[in-house]
Amino acid sequence: MFRNTKTNWGSASRALHWVLSILIIGMLGYGYWMNHFTARSDRFFYRSIHADIGYVILLLLVLRIVWRLFNPSPALPSGTPRWERAAAWISHFALYLVTFVVAMLGWAHSGARTQDYSSFFGLFRVLQFTSPDRAAAHAYEENHMWGAYILAGLVALHLLASLYHHFYKRDRVLMRMVDGKSG
Repeated sequence: MFRNTKTNWGSASRALHWVLSILIIGMLGYGYWMNHFTARSDRFFYRSIHADIGYVILLLLVLRIVWRLFNPSPALPSGTPRWERAAAWISHFALYLVTFVVAMLGWAHSGARTQDYSSFFGLFRVLQFTSPDRAAAHAYEENHMWGAYILAGLVALHLLASLYHHFYKRDRVLMRMVDGKSG
């Protein structure tokens, strides 16, 4: 099934979830590697790749949010306490919000640099919404990195919650995102 139902995630939602998951976790690791190891002469190349993948994440995130607005989200298992329902809603909202903010800060950083990262894999130029400004570029980059640390924490929390559902509660919350079956 392509679309979500009240009990299952559809194939479109599952695909967007897993592609974004892989890209976001990969980008967190790649960004850490870029910023915490010895500076290299080809640093611009690695940062350009990071920016290009960031543009893809932003596009897929917007697509995922729009898709989610027009598709029902499967309900949590009956008997799920109110606090868990609230925690699930808050953590998902935070994941979407922080991912969006981190991506937008990266995009802002790109435009604020004199040598921007607007070339999308050499195919076309991505429009920039900020102007070259060294101080602003530094601020955007600093906030982008701090946001990435927050995002890493939210991803870890999301992973722990899915493992909690799978191994402790023994419900199908995690497996619904894997196989799309409710029972």
